[in-house]
Amino acid sequence: MSLPSQATAMRPERIEPLEDQESVWDYPRPPAIDPTDDLVVVAFGGQELARTTSALRVLETSQPPAFYIPRADVNMSVLSPGLGRSFCEWKGEAAYFDLATDDETILQVAWTYESPTEPFVPITGHLAFYAQKVDCSVDGEPVASNEGGFYGGWITSKVVGPFKGGSGSLWW
Repeated sequence: MSLPSQATAMRPERIEPLEDQESVWDYPRPPAIDPTDDLVVVAFGGQELARTTSALRVLETSQPPAFYIPRADVNMSVLSPGLGRSFCEWKGEAAYFDLATDDETILQVAWTYESPTEPFVPITGHLAFYAQKVDCSVDGEPVASNEGGFYGGWITSKVVGPFKGGSGSLWW
């Protein structure tokens, strides 16, 4: 008799999506890029940082979509290159941006891929923002952030999980 793997044993059951929803468990692995014309807005302290109807969603199994915004639609005057790098097995090396206001600096508020792997060339130079650190909305609906600090997916009423990122989800 074989024992269940750690991943199988710990993962909660998939939530069945309604007709107008998507399950993150139906998203592909490796991830896919999905253009959207939804109105995507990012703000902090009442100041708009980004507004676009040309975002690219990156859809990956078990994670809420990450929204990548064209740099032309981002107020770059309040962002500066941040410290640190991370590596995605699918997209390559990510670099970070910090947000500076008159009152404070928010570290690693957004990330970008300047030289992504071939399948992800369309997101080159686009910025994705952590909903844990700024206010984000899609078509006027406020976004909930991914649990934990690693993943930057945006949770709206249009996606159901369970979502990777919280405590105990490492092996999903």
